[in-house]
Amino acid sequence: MTDAAPLHPSPPTPAPAQQPAPRLDPDAERLRQAVARVRTEVGKAVVGQDGAVSGLLIALLARGHALLEGVPGVAKTLLVRSFSRALGLDTKRVQFTPDLMPGDVSGSLVYDAKTGEFEFREGPVFTNVLLADEINRTPPKTQSALLEAMEERQVSSDGVTRPLPEPFLAAATQNPIEHEGTYTLPEAQLDRFLLKLSIRVPERDAEIDVLRRHATGFTPRDLGAVEAAVTPEEILEAQRSVDRVEATDDVLAYIVDLARATREAASVAVGASPRAATALLAAAKAWAWLGGYPAITPDHVQAMLTPVWRHRIQLRPDAEIEGVSVDAILASVLRQTAVPR
Repeated sequence: MTDAAPLHPSPPTPAPAQQPAPRLDPDAERLRQAVARVRTEVGKAVVGQDGAVSGLLIALLARGHALLEGVPGVAKTLLVRSFSRALGLDTKRVQFTPDLMPGDVSGSLVYDAKTGEFEFREGPVFTNVLLADEINRTPPKTQSALLEAMEERQVSSDGVTRPLPEPFLAAATQNPIEHEGTYTLPEAQLDRFLLKLSIRVPERDAEIDVLRRHATGFTPRDLGAVEAAVTPEEILEAQRSVDRVEATDDVLAYIVDLARATREAASVAVGASPRAATALLAAAKAWAWLGGYPAITPDHVQAMLTPVWRHRIQLRPDAEIEGVSVDAILASVLRQTAVPR
């Protein structure tokens, strides 16, 4: 199980038992069931990472991007590869290395000797799912090649703007910054990711299952058993359906109160920005939709707070020295902020 979690396999049920919560309309429910089948397909290749699969689904439905952090060997790359295969979308993988150049990601102008002119050769970012593997092993100059693509979903070169395919999801993996050969991602780059999911070693039973699969012939290089569970059209429909999930003024005020509480925390140098608040709203809407709810509740906001804000909060230097963690601060903010009824 990942530290994405407050991402549980099943969403919380905030409505009282005597008054069942309203559900999505039949068409939205059909799309939700189709998207839910992605979990089953990913489970054919990856064990014990349900929270991370939920996070990837939320990022996709909210038109965001996901950053997966964990030590080598916890199936980060396999998870993204399996996820993209279950979506049936075009996927490209970029292995980020210290000598990678920005044009190797976004594309570059190439001279055509036949025509005597320069033509643009698309980079791997022109795809539906971009797997940016070990993104923090390349310098910030190359990392910045993704900024426009992730925010504007386009690439500009030589005065020409080229749109990226839809849907578009950047799923990046990174090793903890303490590991040798890593570069810290700039704050502007981190802010482009809707979620940061911490991938941990699976529980004992799940790890035994991993070994059992390998003992019977499973290889991560062969994902033939994973089938497409949805169509690109259904994904786009689902994104539009998520947009229609409602949020009351009380819930919107709750999100703002949480953001303001992070800015006032003693150990925090930079708290959650207004963009971080809108990101939390988008993620909460996607999480509510996955659970079949037509409107978000405080429970959905609370569930998404840590994965959406953990990479956007900057601690004071003295707090870092003392070993204070962002996750602990966010947990404290949740406890101390009044919840609307």
